[in-house]
Amino acid sequence: MKKLVLFPLAIIYGIITGIRNKLFDWGILKSNSFNIPIISVGNLSMGGSGKSPHIEYLVRLLQGSNNVAILSRGYKRKTKGFKLVKQQASAHEIGDEPAQFKHKFKKATVAVDEKRVHGIKKLQQLDPFLDVILLDDAFQHRYVKPGLSILLTDFHNLYSSDYIFPSGTLRESRCGAKRADIIIITKMPKTLSPITKRRLYNVLKPMAHQSVFTTYLQYNKLHSLFTKEPAIEIKKYSSILLVSGIANPYPLEEYLRPNCNELVTLSYPDHHIFKQKDFAKIKKEYNNLYSRNSIIVTTEKDAMRIISNEENQLIKNLPLYYISVEIKFHNKQNQRFDSIINEYVTKNTRD
Repeated sequence: MKKLVLFPLAIIYGIITGIRNKLFDWGILKSNSFNIPIISVGNLSMGGSGKSPHIEYLVRLLQGSNNVAILSRGYKRKTKGFKLVKQQASAHEIGDEPAQFKHKFKKATVAVDEKRVHGIKKLQQLDPFLDVILLDDAFQHRYVKPGLSILLTDFHNLYSSDYIFPSGTLRESRCGAKRADIIIITKMPKTLSPITKRRLYNVLKPMAHQSVFTTYLQYNKLHSLFTKEPAIEIKKYSSILLVSGIANPYPLEEYLRPNCNELVTLSYPDHHIFKQKDFAKIKKEYNNLYSRNSIIVTTEKDAMRIISNEENQLIKNLPLYYISVEIKFHNKQNQRFDSIINEYVTKNTRD
């Protein structure tokens, strides 16, 4: 019923985004090309498709033999314009995802700029020896023409069955997917059957030039937010309090559920800025857990926002951990994916 009520607004929004895309297609609005390999990672929906772990996969793949930079908008940061991300930069200053990238990849150049064309030019000025730039969440930023465009879609909410905002979560029409060179279906179950694979191809109907891959999430060790203790393997807990401010916490909930007798969740909007009342609620919920064998778990992105928050004193003495995550390809698909990425970068890197 809600979708029907909002459908007229969705039509208007679709017309506006459709006209904008046509202006770029016709060359009336200019898409800028650059003499450096640029890989864009994005989605059609408004979030929750797993961009961060896919960007991280690309960094791990490329950084051994390439000088890699990541350029992000820095969503919900308090600053504006171009900024290089320093090791000690806070999520409030540059955004949670850029903070996470720099925390994990100290040698990579990480920068934020809401104007990606300007950001790319600044990166090239600051480091003429850059080999490749990864654009985070830039599928709709058509002022840049990437050399390789990767489109992500959540297995639980495929763009092919979604609707334009506000009836659904799409930022533009489904036909925008044709701009992608690679489509990755993310957050899938660990086991991929041939029947499921065929069904997905039939639903998405990729074009001849598009390569389609599937990935799943692998959750790793728990890292303490406020102590320097070594990362620990997850084990069976009596209770786990999950605190998340991400678009889709469902996969993490499903992972944690078998590892405890009781899972309590506190869910906040994506990129939520935690306030003192939130920390007070977290402390109260933890104290209400019956067992001493209990911990608080959050995501890496949330950890970046919590650790830099001056009001976090209320929870500093609690057993609060963030869980690291990475993506894995099904059935050795990574070999073909890696080959496509490496071939593109090698062919387009300046001598």
